Amino acid sequence: MARTYRVNAATRLVNRAFAVMIRLGLGNSYRHILTVPGRRTGTPYSTPVDVMARDGERWLVAAYGVTSWVRNARAAGRVTLSRGGRSETVQVTELDPPASVPVLRQYLREVPVTRPYFAVTADSPDEDIIADSHRHPVFRLTATDIADIAAGD
Repeated sequence: MARTYRVNAATRLVNRAFAVMIRLGLGNSYRHILTVPGRRTGTPYSTPVDVMARDGERWLVAAYGVTSWVRNARAAGRVTLSRGGRSETVQVTELDPPASVPVLRQYLREVPVTRPYFAVTADSPDEDIIADSHRHPVFRLTATDIADIAAGD
């Protein structure tokens, strides 16, 4: 049975510690700070995330499920990723479940800390990963043209 992600004081403390490390460029290179405007207020919210690189593309996995950043990213269509003093705004495109299988397998192999939140393993059959993928959306990250950002697209 997969564990359910809960935000509490300990989670907030760990996220703050990771955020400081990421802003300094320390720790695993796949860790970034994701910033996205709230879907209702427009207020920017930030959280640590893991970005996977695969086949010359980058992917964002919602390891803890459909959290606020996932809903906000779906609404905004783009997010800002920051690490070590560098930031970039990227478009996010959610994958359908079958397309997410290879990325989820890679994620499960490379990021062991989140495994308890999945009902599958990296070695599970494709059908099982597809069945669990609704709980862990995967987004393709695409560079955003600066002109698009300025125009508000």
